[in-house]
Amino acid sequence: MRLLRHLHLPRFPSHIVRGQPYTVLRPSTALLARSNLKSFATVTSGTAQNLTEKIVQRYATGLPPNKYVQSGDYVSIKPHHCMTHDNSWPVATKFMSIGATKIHDREQIVMTLDHDVQNKSEANLKKYENIEKFARMQGVDFYPAGRGIGHQIMVEEGYAWPGTMTVASDSHSNMYGAVGCLGTPIVRTDAASIWATGQTWWQIPPVAKVELRGVLPKGVTGKDVIVALCGLFNNDEVLNHAIEFVGSEQTMGSIPVDDRLAIANMTTEWGALSGLFPIDNVLIQWLRSKATEFGIREPLVKRNSHSTHPRMNHERIDMFIHSPIRTLSADWGATYAKHLTLDLSTLSPHVAGPNSVKAATPVAQLEQQKIKIQKAYLVSCTNSRASDIAAAANVFRARSSSPAAPIPTDVPKVAEGVEFYIAPASTFEQAIAEKNGDWQTLLRAGAKPLPAGCGPCIGLGAGLLEAGEVGISATNRNFKGRMGSRDAFAYLASPEVVAASAIKGHISGPGNYIPPSELSDGSTSTDVVRNISIAVSPSSSSSSTTTKSAPASSSSLSPSSTSIPILPGFPPLLSGELLFCDSDNINTDGIYPGKYTYQDNITPDTMAQVCMENYDPSFREVAKPGDILVSGFNFGCGSSREQAATAILARDIRLVVAGSFGNIFSRNSVNNALLTVEVPRLIQRLREEFGGEKVATRRTGWWFTWDVRTSMVTVREGPEGAREWSQKVGELGTNVQEIIVRGGLEAQGEAKTPEQTQ
Repeated sequence: MRLLRHLHLPRFPSHIVRGQPYTVLRPSTALLARSNLKSFATVTSGTAQNLTEKIVQRYATGLPPNKYVQSGDYVSIKPHHCMTHDNSWPVATKFMSIGATKIHDREQIVMTLDHDVQNKSEANLKKYENIEKFARMQGVDFYPAGRGIGHQIMVEEGYAWPGTMTVASDSHSNMYGAVGCLGTPIVRTDAASIWATGQTWWQIPPVAKVELRGVLPKGVTGKDVIVALCGLFNNDEVLNHAIEFVGSEQTMGSIPVDDRLAIANMTTEWGALSGLFPIDNVLIQWLRSKATEFGIREPLVKRNSHSTHPRMNHERIDMFIHSPIRTLSADWGATYAKHLTLDLSTLSPHVAGPNSVKAATPVAQLEQQKIKIQKAYLVSCTNSRASDIAAAANVFRARSSSPAAPIPTDVPKVAEGVEFYIAPASTFEQAIAEKNGDWQTLLRAGAKPLPAGCGPCIGLGAGLLEAGEVGISATNRNFKGRMGSRDAFAYLASPEVVAASAIKGHISGPGNYIPPSELSDGSTSTDVVRNISIAVSPSSSSSSTTTKSAPASSSSLSPSSTSIPILPGFPPLLSGELLFCDSDNINTDGIYPGKYTYQDNITPDTMAQVCMENYDPSFREVAKPGDILVSGFNFGCGSSREQAATAILARDIRLVVAGSFGNIFSRNSVNNALLTVEVPRLIQRLREEFGGEKVATRRTGWWFTWDVRTSMVTVREGPEGAREWSQKVGELGTNVQEIIVRGGLEAQGEAKTPEQTQ
């Protein structure tokens, strides 16, 4: 309840449940009919739960006796840990603006500096200094610039722990799922809430079961698995879902934890909100090896006088193994929204791109095209651990006269005209790579080292792609303009493929792939990549992901008999001309380029000018104040940056309509007083009408009206007298209205006096 007092989040009355009072937080994006709300808070007993629900059960607060949480429930959660990075200072300003002075639970909070570590400007250094001072003053764990990428630190330092729920104000928090930890992203306002109260709200998403079969062939990596999944299931099958990877002991035994980290990390790009792997013996062995490594190294963060690491130690692992959490798994009969399958044995090395993770091609096909590259990257939290660096180094060693030597004297050089950038995920990972000679091998080959941090992955620092250049990277995103110029071409691949391409000067495989039919044990497989078995079977008990469309005729639907109350100051009718950005998967880099994300002094006028810059530079000339922005499906996918919402507001656009939204964008939108509504039928009609000539940003001349009181939207397809049609949308309750009227969740918190928050 403290969360509600501090931020005045709206709450449902406790009489809607049986038993003791139970508060469910209604999220900013709910827009759900009241008739559905009661079912979210129904008390049940003996309910079968999947692994995601079981972990949430452990971290949900205020549950009544015998309440078993399920997908669709809105709950208040108290996560095990919460990480912020370069955005820690903006979070701190939000934290202080709501009147908070002391972090609620200092053991819960972790701060890292990782995104803009190459930036030595006075402004950035001052921001970093402020973050460190704040962390020291609050007594929370802090990792300085150059120590490593926050997600890697969370895993290697033992904050992300099996069976726990850990969040971070960054979209790649999904990575924690590789170690059996339910990791999911939050936004800056949520982080400020956790700092102040220890908790925030979360809606448990629908859960997709991804069944992996067979074993990984030699030469195929975890990166190939997730690139293939993104390319094969590229119609938003897992959009805004939680994912649970399952498979036989033999299958899971073929996927090391480092490969699981790459897979879980990029479930974000696949559209998911989490990517959980099972708690199994592979994970236990990995924990043991890390504890042993830390046993011979001094931890950078230590709260006690003991010689062991405070978290990654054998004593803690022993306690974990003998606890009920060790066997935590989905119940028989647990509900899943979807069931997807992938036969690993049919995979070969894959490449994603250019400029999209939804286009996946076997490297053998691209190799024939001899696509010339100018830059190669082995950086990021996805694939720059010691094992990745070793894999890349082995590609170079294999082409020397001494492939078994730690640092061959005649290691081949990076191809002429190619720049190969390397950066470790953390200093600990770099130390391992240096000990084995892998780091030095790559340097001898001509690789250019960068400090441990995000760097080129987010378009910051040295080595960015120039206009017309082609780059191949072991990172997680290749959105247009993310790694440099919007006129460049970016591909994603495994460290081995990146290394081989750097040697040859064009996209190339390392040559170590062995198809299953050629395995020495005599086993065969007639399947090839394009014949991978795919099964998508929505559970009959899950909520449908299909949105009902409006009728094609011009007749209007009858308004709802229920009238939604309208708060003073909130307009009962929202209307304006539709400005159509005709594209699916417009990501946050397209809406607000990453190069501006960590410049905290950018004015609203500047934000308005750069809004949608990477998507369409002409947007600034076409858009007008009061427009209603309409786009395709999965609008706002990508990172957790709140500026994707506030930049649209800076353009004086107050409402965005789409076929569907990325979850984290929706959360940011209402938190910052930007309204969103999903109308898939509208996208269909616009594309039917304007499909002939592709225009990135089009003034349609169509008029959109949302009657909030009746939850009806009406579209007029042209000037007065043109064809009109209407359809029902979700209700916009007074709780969300209040956030909008106040100017956002942060402003709403500021508006409450100390007496009101008691």
